[in-house]
Amino acid sequence: MVLENQNTINSEGLKNKTYNKQKSKNRKVRYYLSFMTIVLLACVIQVSYSALLNISKIVIYKGKITKAQALKDEAERTNKRLKTEIENFNSMQKVESIARNNLKMAGENEVLVIINTPKEEVKEKTKKEKFIDFFEKHVARKFVQEDNKAEVLLP
Repeated sequence: MVLENQNTINSEGLKNKTYNKQKSKNRKVRYYLSFMTIVLLACVIQVSYSALLNISKIVIYKGKITKAQALKDEAERTNKRLKTEIENFNSMQKVESIARNNLKMAGENEVLVIINTPKEEVKEKTKKEKFIDFFEKHVARKFVQEDNKAEVLLP
């Protein structure tokens, strides 16, 4: 059995026309997918940059918090020491003990003995602390502009 439009289907013109239409559709789809890939890459780059910026800020601010906490602790220790010194000045016996201990004075018929104590050794930083210091000094500061006004200074 022979189809009526067999000649039309087998003709080269129809095959070429269909092939060209399909080729142009494929080309359009390819351009669209390429464009979407570029847009997605731009989004990924933006998100990565933002993440790096936020991580840098976190590292810098944690360092500032640590320094401020250390200053606060030092100020509290100084306050306690000064309060005890104020209490020590209230009696004559306390003044005498300060003269003996701090000023290296001796009373009548006494021999002064000075015992030297070794100074505290500086602890070596751990690898984590070294890495944080390196990251803060060399990487994070390039992404974040510091405000000198924002630093906290304690007496």
